[in-house]
Amino acid sequence: MVVLGNFDGVHRGHRQVIERVLGRYSSGVAARSQRTSPGSVYTTVVTFDPHPQEFFSGQQRTLLTPRAEKIQRLEEIGVDQLVLLPFDRDLAQLEPQTFVAEILVRQLQAKRIGVGEDFRFGCQRAGTALDLQEIAAGYGIDTTIVPLYLLDGERASSSQIRHALTHGDLETAHHLLGRSYSLTGIVVKGQELGRTIGFPTANLELPPEKFLPRWGVYSVWVEGSSFQSQPGVMNIGCRPTVSGDRPTVEVYLLDWSGDLYGQTLTVHLDRFLRPEAKFDSLDALKAQIQQDCQTARSSLSNK
Repeated sequence: MVVLGNFDGVHRGHRQVIERVLGRYSSGVAARSQRTSPGSVYTTVVTFDPHPQEFFSGQQRTLLTPRAEKIQRLEEIGVDQLVLLPFDRDLAQLEPQTFVAEILVRQLQAKRIGVGEDFRFGCQRAGTALDLQEIAAGYGIDTTIVPLYLLDGERASSSQIRHALTHGDLETAHHLLGRSYSLTGIVVKGQELGRTIGFPTANLELPPEKFLPRWGVYSVWVEGSSFQSQPGVMNIGCRPTVSGDRPTVEVYLLDWSGDLYGQTLTVHLDRFLRPEAKFDSLDALKAQIQQDCQTARSSLSNK
């Protein structure tokens, strides 16, 4: 079974397409034990690398779910494997009929195909979902076309999620995702200025292609290898008060202390508290961080 799409974010709309194709296999990890015998059919998500928009624009595209995170999200809903098709000039120029014959039939040996109703493929995106269904039928392949997923009358899309995150609208982003937006990275050494004002922070090194939400301060839940979910405060930005020269992601855990260097942390965004600001002094910055911590603790205690 092959499901086609970009699936950046693996949001509710994406999951509807994938789970419709999964059918009775949609129970996740436990179901995979039923598909280990010879001749078993495996659910395969096929996407493109790089993203077609990145290929045509020549500019790197940030992603809601970089590859490792996308694999994790797909495994959670029972997908067996992820295939990345190298999106290059040759692939971009394939006619729809050739794409089906060469990619889906000859290379992937698809037995069943699933796509969203807005799926387009082939040279200049000439092929529609209905075209795919008709061409694939000629090879005896059944194609499921899944309607768009609507929430409150609005289409769930990666673009909408990006727009919401850019404006700090976590409620909308989380509603469309079906979960909280998260950042996963390794704790690396920073300037350690937080220690000098009593708020030691963990400086996260994220995948360079990870999409960052609006710069500012957030209440968050943090998971690490040495502790379970802990409340915290996160700042994203250039730290103008201390003349920062590049964006950083720094997390302060409210109820935990210890050495985090080298650990992988996952930060789940809870609420956007305020935009990044420049303060007249470190004392003014410290006072604001104290207020941020109180606001975050109040927000998180209600969850």
